[in-house]
Amino acid sequence: MALLFLLATAHSPLRAHQQPAAKPASDRVVSVSGTGSRRYSSEQIAAGSGLHVGSMAARDDLQAGADALSVIGTFSSVLYKFTSVPSGIKVEFQVADAPTYPVSFDNFPWFSDVEVTAALKSAVVLFDGTAPEKGTILDAMSAALVKLLATRDVHADVAHALVTLPGGTQWAQQFRVEGPALKVEGVQFSDALATKDRAIQERLADLIGKPFSRRAVELFEYEQVRPVYLAHSYLRVKFGHVSAGFTGNPTKPLRDEVLVVAPIDPGPAYTFGHITWSGNTVITSDELAKSIALIPGQIANGNRIELTWEHVRNAYGNLGYLDANLTPRPVYDDKAASASYDVSIEEGPEYHMGDLVLTGLSLEGERRIRNAWNIARGSLFNLSVYDQFVTGGIAQALVGLPVHYDKIGHFLEKDPKTSKVDVLLDFQ
Repeated sequence: MALLFLLATAHSPLRAHQQPAAKPASDRVVSVSGTGSRRYSSEQIAAGSGLHVGSMAARDDLQAGADALSVIGTFSSVLYKFTSVPSGIKVEFQVADAPTYPVSFDNFPWFSDVEVTAALKSAVVLFDGTAPEKGTILDAMSAALVKLLATRDVHADVAHALVTLPGGTQWAQQFRVEGPALKVEGVQFSDALATKDRAIQERLADLIGKPFSRRAVELFEYEQVRPVYLAHSYLRVKFGHVSAGFTGNPTKPLRDEVLVVAPIDPGPAYTFGHITWSGNTVITSDELAKSIALIPGQIANGNRIELTWEHVRNAYGNLGYLDANLTPRPVYDDKAASASYDVSIEEGPEYHMGDLVLTGLSLEGERRIRNAWNIARGSLFNLSVYDQFVTGGIAQALVGLPVHYDKIGHFLEKDPKTSKVDVLLDFQ
C-alpha cells in the first residue's frame, strides 16, 4: 500500500514533483471521495475533480483533478492523497471551503428565482445557492444562464460582478443580462404609505421608463422609501422580494415592458424611549445626551435617531477620535409601542495632526493652502475643521489664481500606532 499527499492552492495550482511510486505510473481508480467541506458532499467534491471510478489515472491525472477543484473558486485549498489497493487506487481530496456570497439575479423577469436557481443547480457542479468572489464556477454559471435565457428566445450575454447590497454592509455576487433593455412600465408598492406619499411618487421617475434592474429598485427603496417610513416611526419596516411581470402587447414575441411589484411590511409605529450609553470615557453620558434629536414620548422618527449617531461620531471626531465606533442595539417594547437604544462605544485612539501632503499644486497655490490650513502639526486633530476646509476653505484660499482644478481628492491617512493622521490633498 502507498499513500501520497499533494497540495493545490485555490490561487496558483501546483504541479506535483515526481516521486517514486509503489504502483505503476497508471492504475484503475477504485473510488473518489472528498472531505473537509461543510457545504459540499463527498460526491460533489469528487464530481468537481473530473475523475471517474473505473478510469485509468496517473499522478498527472490526480494533480489535474486537484487543479480543477482549486480553480473553481469554492475552495481555498485542495490536498489529495491516493491509496494503493490490490484492485487499483483510492483517491481522496481534502479541501477547505473558501468564503462565498449570496447570489442575486438582477434582470431576469422571464423566470422566477426558484427557476433560475434550479437551472443552475442542474447545470453547474458545486453550485449551492452561493458563489465565491472569483473562479471558473462564475463563468460556468453565466454560461448556464445564457442557455436558460435561450429557452425563452432571449439571446444575450450574462455578466457577473461582486456588488454591495443596499446599506453597504453586505456583498452579493450579482448576475445581469447584457442585452435586451426591458423598461419599467410602473412600480406597484404593497403598502398605502408608499403608494400615497408624494415624495416617493415624484421620485418614481428615477425608475419608470428606465431599464429594469432589481438592484436599482432595491437602492430606490433604501434611499427614497425607507426614510419616509422611518420618519413615520416605522423603525422595523421590511422590504420584500422585488419581482417583475410583463405588460404591453401579449401578442408580441418579446414584450419589452415590466411592472415591478415591491412588497413592504411597515411593522408597528413606535414612540421614542431613551438611550443608554456604555464604553464612553472621553465624553460623559450627560454630554452625549445633548446630541439626542428626540425627547422621550415623541414619535420615534428614525431619521432623527440616525442623525443622533452622526452627531456623536462628529463629536468624537472633533476631539481627535476618528475611529470611534458606535453600536446601537434597539430595544423594542411592543406593548408600550416604545423604542429605546443601548449604545456601546469603542472610542479608539486620540489622533494628532501629522503632515499636510499636497500634490498637483503650483508653488503659489501650495503656499496659500499651507497658510490657510490651521491645524498645527502635533495638535489635536479636529474633524469639523478639516471638513470645513475641504468644503470651502480650499476654494477661498485659491481665489484669484489663474489655474482651475477640476477635481480635488482628499484623504485622511491614519496611523493608530503613532496616533498621527496625515491630510492628503490631490489637485487635478
